[in-house]
Amino acid sequence: MKELKHLNSAQVRSMFLEFFKEHGHKIMPSQSLVPVDDPTLLWINSGVATMKKYFDGKVVPDNPRMTSSQKSIRTNDIENVGKTARHHTMFEMLGNFSVGDYFKKEVIPWAWELLTGDKWFAFDPSKIYITYYPKDTDAYDLWRKVGVAEDHLVPDKDNFWDIGQGPSGPDTEMYYDRGQEMNNVAEDDPENYPGGENQRYLEIWNIVFSQFNHTPEDTYEPLPHKNIDTGMGLERVVSIFENAPTNFETDLFLPLIHQTEGFSTKKYAANKDDDIQFKIIADHIRTITFAIGDGALPSNMGRGYVIRRLLRRAVVAGKKLGIDEPFLYKMVPTVGKIMEDYYPDVLQNADYIQKVVKSEEDRFSSTLNGGLNLLNSVIADAKKSGNKQIDGRTAFKLYDTYGFPVELTREYANDEGLSVDEEGFSAAMTEQQNRARQARDMDNGMGVQEDVWTEFTDASKYVGYTDLQVDGAKVIGLVQDGKHVDQAEPKDKTDVEVIFDKTPFYAEMGGQVADTGDIIDNYGKKVGRVVDVQHAPHQQNLHRIQLTMPIKLGSRYKLVVDRERHLKIEKNHTATHLLDQALRNVLGGHTQQAGSLVEEHYLRFDFNHFGQVTAKDLKAVEKMVNEQIWKEIPVETVETDIDSAKEMGAIALFSDKYGKRVRVVKIGDFNTEFCGGDHVKNTNELGLFKIVSEGGVGAGIRRIEAVTASDAFAFMQDRVDWLDQVAADLKVSQQKDVPHQVSELSKQLKQTKKQVAALQSKIAAQQASDVFGDVQQTAKGTLIAAQVKVAGMGQLRELADQWRDKELSEVLVLATANGDKANMLVAVSDDGVKKGLKAGNIIKAIAPAINGGGGGRPNLAQAGGKKAAGIPTALKQAAELMNK
Repeated sequence: MKELKHLNSAQVRSMFLEFFKEHGHKIMPSQSLVPVDDPTLLWINSGVATMKKYFDGKVVPDNPRMTSSQKSIRTNDIENVGKTARHHTMFEMLGNFSVGDYFKKEVIPWAWELLTGDKWFAFDPSKIYITYYPKDTDAYDLWRKVGVAEDHLVPDKDNFWDIGQGPSGPDTEMYYDRGQEMNNVAEDDPENYPGGENQRYLEIWNIVFSQFNHTPEDTYEPLPHKNIDTGMGLERVVSIFENAPTNFETDLFLPLIHQTEGFSTKKYAANKDDDIQFKIIADHIRTITFAIGDGALPSNMGRGYVIRRLLRRAVVAGKKLGIDEPFLYKMVPTVGKIMEDYYPDVLQNADYIQKVVKSEEDRFSSTLNGGLNLLNSVIADAKKSGNKQIDGRTAFKLYDTYGFPVELTREYANDEGLSVDEEGFSAAMTEQQNRARQARDMDNGMGVQEDVWTEFTDASKYVGYTDLQVDGAKVIGLVQDGKHVDQAEPKDKTDVEVIFDKTPFYAEMGGQVADTGDIIDNYGKKVGRVVDVQHAPHQQNLHRIQLTMPIKLGSRYKLVVDRERHLKIEKNHTATHLLDQALRNVLGGHTQQAGSLVEEHYLRFDFNHFGQVTAKDLKAVEKMVNEQIWKEIPVETVETDIDSAKEMGAIALFSDKYGKRVRVVKIGDFNTEFCGGDHVKNTNELGLFKIVSEGGVGAGIRRIEAVTASDAFAFMQDRVDWLDQVAADLKVSQQKDVPHQVSELSKQLKQTKKQVAALQSKIAAQQASDVFGDVQQTAKGTLIAAQVKVAGMGQLRELADQWRDKELSEVLVLATANGDKANMLVAVSDDGVKKGLKAGNIIKAIAPAINGGGGGRPNLAQAGGKKAAGIPTALKQAAELMNK
């Protein structure tokens, strides 16, 4: 029997990649967890996910043989993390791939060589079991040929990889026998076999033989080019080499578990329930660190929600271990050190990642304790009353008020043997959504939309992409005072809602505001003014109109959009696309749109980015946008199916849902995006782009406001006018001389301030010689009390320093007036303090005389007040206090 090698995770990863490199494979770098140009995926979830473009023929690889160790995220069974031996939210998938090159007769001998060869993994062949598809006799024969014993080959009908239409084929899986001592089922258990539900036979590798095309007719036709796709979980293989009971006792997780022990009062492997929390934290901080490092940020949707949920789940796990302070951010460098061999960028970006994690921890901690107290109270009450379920409205309160995802509440309850009233939670959520919708409807004056338009299904066509004026538009839907009517009359402060069979008016969507304009009858008279357009429940454009004349159902009217306003909005919308792309190019691919507003006179763009955008980067972004404008690039719009749009490289928000037909806006080679809005025909129509402001609006969210065309010119002209005014005030003949003149004035001002300060110090020194000579003898000690003419508190302190150096008295009281305001200082010598005199007590007693208050240390205190006329009284009170 072979002795098991001892390899760490870095060595296993390196050995796998080196093996296939020696067999002609190109080592492909691990790609970002955030998919590039693939809105169908939330995260990269496997090694093959990064190879799709090669397997589907969109891109021909430089080398048809490739190998990789790909970081991946899967969160579909997050609740199992920590409770099982091998579930992780992030893992590494080792793989080798062939795009129409080698097939079974090459890959099976290679797999056996890697697993059992002395130069490589050197596993004992008697420990390896193979499952295969029963009809795949080729695979069986090849395994036998390389030396696998017949009783180590297990037929399994589930060994067929098929995800519906497209490539499919049989697969073969390799299992390592860890021995009955590692098992969680009895030796005679029916699940105790390779492929069964047990922990003895550990699946370590899967090889898919992609050789059929699963057709729409549900037949399997041979592929003209056969492919190989394999997957080996790094964490699992490392657990074998490190003889670890589970993946968590390996060098990939143990440093994180031990670090958590340092934050907690608990120890790992002492209590099963505590161990679950340790594992949750170790798993989740890896995922959080890598996800943020690849550009994703915590938020309430999509990828951001996954990060936020994982972080909050880890924080709650920490609470269960007695950790009451933010701690996850401290673990980021540990993740970086563990993975530094293959992912040095994590440690390089640790400061940035820590800032994001710390910010999110602080954000959650502010409400966590209140939520946990409520949840624990509800659980205790439920157990006391014998109730097995947490009320849905309580779960919603935890979500809405305390930021608890319902999944977190569900897990917490399940740990206590309880469930959550899911229907009650959904009902409470729906009520809140309805309240929010009603509030929005009230804001836009369309509060009755939900009631009166729900059953209205007549079609309405938007033609504003090409026409801003339509003749003969028919009124097919008409509502006034919340009711469908045949004719609507003008009323004060009352709008009507109208749907036409066709319209040039854009309905607010995708950040672009609605069009406005006029409704004209057949006699050329203005019937009303369109002040807003929204979407009805069945997506017709619903116009809100302020009437000046009656309007009739079934009648036809001319619809005229405000052309100048519309064209300005078009310019700003196209500029938004240019800005979006420029931000990605300058700041990095992690930037992602987080909201936008396209108005007539400006655009607003929110994007994910943690930390400030430097002035240098902002200038680079602005310059890049203007360069695209000056290149006079045609702006093309194409309506196509979603797959064709993706082939064009169109960028889409991963969380957006698109229909069968989509609209793609393409700005040369610079930017291609899914968009249903209005755009210019050529970038030169924008004329000029100018960023007006940039700043943060939330955790990891930045906002840019910008202007284009005439608004950009007006913005720049204002600044030129201001510069002209400054030049005139400075009496310089040319604007270019203004910076130099301002710099010279600044230097002169600094010099003047120094001179003034010096003079004030000289005056103060002269006063000091007069003041310090007047020492009063009092019952409690010697006292100097005087009003002086100095600049303020700073010079009073300077006088006090001189007094202390000369040891002139036991107590010093000084005051100065600045207009109606007063500053006052009390100092006590060391001997005075020893006698029980306290500057703070004296200042508190006399400060009311100047309508002020103050305090300080026993040897020095100060006060400010609004009544300079009270200074003599305060000084007199000081002397009286010293004589008591």
